[in-house]
Amino acid sequence: MSTNNLIVQVVIAVTLLALIALGIAAGFRRWRHSRARRRLVKTVESIALAALRDIIVPDGSGGHLHLDFLLMTGRGLLVIDLRDVAGVVFGGEHMHEWTVMHGMARSTFMNPLEALYDRVAAVRQFAGDVPVEGRIVFTERGRFPKGRPPKVTQLAALAVEYPVLGPDAAIAVEERYREAWDEISKLSEPSPLARR
Repeated sequence: MSTNNLIVQVVIAVTLLALIALGIAAGFRRWRHSRARRRLVKTVESIALAALRDIIVPDGSGGHLHLDFLLMTGRGLLVIDLRDVAGVVFGGEHMHEWTVMHGMARSTFMNPLEALYDRVAAVRQFAGDVPVEGRIVFTERGRFPKGRPPKVTQLAALAVEYPVLGPDAAIAVEERYREAWDEISKLSEPSPLARR
């Protein structure tokens, strides 16, 4: 075997090992992301008597609106817009854009409250007399040093604001809200914007 053949084989072997290592690393990152997402979903849905996730509902004007979550809680129906952003968040109810500072990086996003109000209104049109509320829920990776705007909460505070009911109360609430829930469930469809 010549030296050139040996060098070619070593280069091929090293390249294959590098590709395998990259594939394993990418698979591990994907698995870790998927596991974190499942935990997040489980935490949000833990306050619910029933839950719909990543759905679209009619907006009343011929279109549809995406909902990250629609939950049946002890207080009525709850529309949740889930935000998993890392860094310090500066935002207010009447600000057009909100800012996130993460280390030296700075980014902005549109004020999510107006869209939340539209989503809540879309659900209300089918809820009858069942109360409908909405929350923008940030994971613990996002912090609000200047205070949170109205209708904005952290994931950990969600269970405090919407405590889980005991079995008897849960049955009574579920019976009271079941008709509206079934109507909205029937009208909803899986969203093409679903997060994986």
